[in-house]
Amino acid sequence: MSSANIKTIILSGGTGYRLKEETEFKPKPMVEIGGKPILWHIMKIYEHFGFRDFIIALGYKGNLIKDYFVNKKYYDDDFTLYTDTHKIQHLHRQVKDYFNITFVDTGLETLTGERVRRLKKYIKEDNFMVTYGDGLADINIKKLMKFHQDNKKIGTVTGVYPKLRYGGLESDKKNLVSVFEMKTRVRQLINGGFMVFKKEVFKQIKPNSVIEDVYFPLIRKKQLALYEHKGFFQSMDTYQDMTDLNEMWRKKPNWKLWI
Repeated sequence: MSSANIKTIILSGGTGYRLKEETEFKPKPMVEIGGKPILWHIMKIYEHFGFRDFIIALGYKGNLIKDYFVNKKYYDDDFTLYTDTHKIQHLHRQVKDYFNITFVDTGLETLTGERVRRLKKYIKEDNFMVTYGDGLADINIKKLMKFHQDNKKIGTVTGVYPKLRYGGLESDKKNLVSVFEMKTRVRQLINGGFMVFKKEVFKQIKPNSVIEDVYFPLIRKKQLALYEHKGFFQSMDTYQDMTDLNEMWRKKPNWKLWI
């Protein structure tokens, strides 16, 4: 299976109200984990499996995302600036990223489904991927794509098992606690993003909708497959999530599949 030219849309236009401490001044995908935007971490997961073509659906403070990638070599590297000639000499250049990025302004307050609709003209291949700009996982993207292609459905969504922050409780018939598990995983799968669609899905995405709305017609037509991911998954919804992910980066970044 070739990954050549398969596009990955990253929904990066939301405001991120629950992370107001950070997103008042930057878009949520630019909140840093280990000194790099979470958006970069997401892209590195896809790049690791050979999927290097991205479409960034911009909205809130989208210019900051453009600025980061256009000037990334200055943010990442040490350099000497000669002010008389404006010459820049890069020092100790780090390992390069191999991203091909299309930046598209999809509107300030546009819903996620509508953002995807507005990108239709940039999708030329039979299949494309969509993910959110705030979720990390040790997911094998090649296996996800193969699963999607083997099932021959219009859409595939990844189900994940999130952790309970405060522990899980179970009771017996007498209402006595029978089980208490610290930071257990929820037994029911939730939508972790990491979606794959056939191009024909654009016929199903309604104007001014969220991307999850397209699940319902696909389910009715038996055209939505579920890819179960049993490994690591963590979304960044709150300031505590950001703190936790930064701590993981220092100790054990499970999503860091690249070298």
